[in-house]
Amino acid sequence: MATVAVTDATFDEEVKNADVPVVVDFWAEWCGPCKQIGPALEELSAELDGKVKIAKVDVDSNPNAAAALGVRGIPALFIFKDGQVISNRAGAAPKAALQSWIEDSL
Repeated sequence: MATVAVTDATFDEEVKNADVPVVVDFWAEWCGPCKQIGPALEELSAELDGKVKIAKVDVDSNPNAAAALGVRGIPALFIFKDGQVISNRAGAAPKAALQSWIEDSL
């Protein structure tokens, strides 16, 4: 499964009401570190299919969800489980580190 593009309008449905844990990546097109972790998140989305959903929120066109969570820098990653944030981290990281963070948080 590929990552899911989420907007302010679909955030509650796609993230808070999801039946599996959701990793939310707050990013922007102009953000170099965001582009750096994008391919790793796509791979993890496929590898963890059924266990976790990976969603991407473009902060330039969807600022409300990021603002509600106090995002000040990107990339900002949050893991939601049962509608609540259970972990978060900021900045780019290698795929192995992202995978370890996700699996350890679940």
